[in-house]
Amino acid sequence: QVKLVESGGGVVQSGMSLRLSCVASGFLSSIETMGWYRQAPGKQRELVANIDTDGSTNYGASVKGRFTVSRDNAKNTVYLQMVGLKSEDTGTYYCNVQGVRGAVYRNLEVWGQGTLVTVSS
Repeated sequence: QVKLVESGGGVVQSGMSLRLSCVASGFLSSIETMGWYRQAPGKQRELVANIDTDGSTNYGASVKGRFTVSRDNAKNTVYLQMVGLKSEDTGTYYCNVQGVRGAVYRNLEVWGQGTLVTVSS
């Protein structure tokens, strides 16, 4: 079983910064892709950013140039540094890992429970 624990959400003013963290724990040996999705009230969940084991990244169009995703493979942790936050960045941010390998699984996908980010204008 693999568990994700997110931290770092909160309430900030427009223009400020936040850093989210997500730690994966459990019976796993490697994780191919780690990243973040978000869901605003009344909207569909969307990709924010993800990063593969080789360091290649993908970003949602609305966050390019403002958000940076990174990971620490030794700690099974993914980070999301958010700068220049806007009110439209408000939502619940979900950690997501894909391609998790362990003793009994080879391609597991896991979602975190989400952490709320609120940006006030």
